[in-house]
Amino acid sequence: MTSTTGDVDLQEPTTTEESSRTPEIVHSQQLKGKKLSWQNLRPYDPLDQLESGKISGHRAKVENWSVILQLAFQSIGVVYGDIGTSPLYVYSSTFSKGIQHPDDILGVLSLIFYTLTLIPLIKYVFIVLRATDNGEVLSAVGGVKQASKNMTQGLVVVISVAILICLFSVQRFGTDKVGYSFAPIICVWFSMIGVIGVYNFIKFDPTVIKALNPKYIVDYFSRNKKDAWISLGGVVLAITGTEALFADVGHFTVRSIQISMCTVTYPALIFAYTGQASFLRKHNDFDTVQDAFYKSVPNHIYWPMFVVAVMASIIASQAMISGTFSIIQQSLSLGCFPRVKVVHTSPKHGGQVYIPEVNYLLMLASIGVTVGFRTTEKIGNAYGIAVVFVMTLTSSLLVLIMIMIWKSSIFFIIIYVLVIGSVELIYLSSVLYKFDQGGYLPLAFAAVLMTVMYVWNNVYQRKYYYELDNKVSPEMFKEISAERNISRIPGLAMFYSELVQGIPPIFKHYLGNVLALHSVLVFVSIKSLPISKVPMEERFLFRRVEPKDLNVFRCVVRYGYTDVRNMEVSFEEMLIQRLKEFIRDDHTWSSQMMAGNSKTADNEDQELEEVTVNGENEKEDQEQRLEEVEREIEAIDKAWHAGVVHLFGENEVVAGKGSGIGKRILIDYAYNFLKRNLRQTDKVFDIPHKRMLKVGMTHDL
Repeated sequence: MTSTTGDVDLQEPTTTEESSRTPEIVHSQQLKGKKLSWQNLRPYDPLDQLESGKISGHRAKVENWSVILQLAFQSIGVVYGDIGTSPLYVYSSTFSKGIQHPDDILGVLSLIFYTLTLIPLIKYVFIVLRATDNGEVLSAVGGVKQASKNMTQGLVVVISVAILICLFSVQRFGTDKVGYSFAPIICVWFSMIGVIGVYNFIKFDPTVIKALNPKYIVDYFSRNKKDAWISLGGVVLAITGTEALFADVGHFTVRSIQISMCTVTYPALIFAYTGQASFLRKHNDFDTVQDAFYKSVPNHIYWPMFVVAVMASIIASQAMISGTFSIIQQSLSLGCFPRVKVVHTSPKHGGQVYIPEVNYLLMLASIGVTVGFRTTEKIGNAYGIAVVFVMTLTSSLLVLIMIMIWKSSIFFIIIYVLVIGSVELIYLSSVLYKFDQGGYLPLAFAAVLMTVMYVWNNVYQRKYYYELDNKVSPEMFKEISAERNISRIPGLAMFYSELVQGIPPIFKHYLGNVLALHSVLVFVSIKSLPISKVPMEERFLFRRVEPKDLNVFRCVVRYGYTDVRNMEVSFEEMLIQRLKEFIRDDHTWSSQMMAGNSKTADNEDQELEEVTVNGENEKEDQEQRLEEVEREIEAIDKAWHAGVVHLFGENEVVAGKGSGIGKRILIDYAYNFLKRNLRQTDKVFDIPHKRMLKVGMTHDL
């Protein structure tokens, strides 16, 4: 129902019985068995919670194992393509100058094994995933050059660009469909690299199992000194895409990612790297090392393996694409990113989203990097710095979570910092050595994005607090409405605003220029909630703005991420119908309050259920109130039929007088440039344009 007397739970119902309970039933159940005074009891106002931010998100559903296993299967096609295709280039990147000593292979294999175990498996799968709140395409295509000597680097780049365009074109179908389409291919890829790895391990040199001994890591650094440290930039490529395990968790579940990583991805990667190491122990010439993956594939399955490798590498970028969508969506909810369109592609899983603008920008950036760098070496250097920087930052934030939220043992925190933190810092120092060889690119991208986010969030906060501080108070509204030169015109006006509580300052600006009020005025605030659907009976929350005879209301319209926002006529009809229900409920509550006050004047502790309406006078009062309700509803109908206009505030912001040059650049140029070139608020709100009137106002910040 729409009455403010009910208790509103924004958490997603988990049963039919829970979802069918109206707010009034919830409220009455809470009152049963309690001795309350009618004088002290006031209507519960859910708008207060919306403004204060006390309403929590939806509860995570308890998924059954069939759903978890389905998500685990989907995650293979979305999350692990990046880290799964790293065997294509790790050894060639690590031994860029060739193999200087046979045991260097054991040292690198030992590094790969312990890096994969410590960071993706232990750190991310078993630690980082607990902290949840509600460019290698070229590498695979380059394998054609191994089989066809006529294939030039330029043609490889052209093929790669065509593949990228196809990859980004399918994103609009959503993670659900993309995951089901890609998962079988990645499963075949993991099966093939795992089986080939075991085959090479048995055929060439089973003694590489000695690499489990970390002594070979020490020997590797002792022999190669600085070159060993530089080669860590190649080893770290074995864990590229690891951050996707956390970034993509919103598309799936923690349990599903843990299952797929432990049962499929991790074993297949260990087998693949071990098999390549066994092959290189017998074939350690420079040319073989530079194309270690394809050289280690048995000849009779080379072309099938090549086809699967190309398909897997195409899919590899999916992990970062999906992760980017999730991160942008979260940034939007925090007001840290400019407005973009977020499309929820699955009715079952709320985290599966698609953002068209971001998708196209990623495509253009990927094509630009591919054409600009042209080789896997520079792309690998750029990717290595990006990966290790993110991992190091994640560890820093995770330590704060351990201390402040989890209250973990100080001994455990010290062990984490000394082991995993030290490993990541060593890798970071190595990849920074290649900063001028392509490593500068991710830092340049990060600087641009951080600038955009800072500008948007800074001015967004300034504008919000300006409107909050300058909103029209109830007393000011009464004074404005009492002015004699303001006329009332027939019709219903819907005034859209982002403020949940209070009347936005632009209303005073509008009234000062128009000097007219519609016979019925509704201030509408449209909010998106992190649940799939908002029941229709809970979608509209109303509150009356005094004085009552002005017929002014405030309304919050709430949508879930899969709710379809109806066309303008249907939306208006729904709002009007819910407004009428609110008026009836509001009068019902008022009459109960009056009856309760008269009944409990001499007995404050009388039970709520015992309050009844008795006496002839009370019956007459009730009839009068019913007539008053009908007159008010009739006034709503007349205003509706007279015409509806949608008033939308178009706020411009400028730096206030006396502002410094930095503030003027921030607001007048940077923010307004973003605002002009990005999606407008009326498109985000889906406000109908046929009867929309924009009211301009300038805020001096």
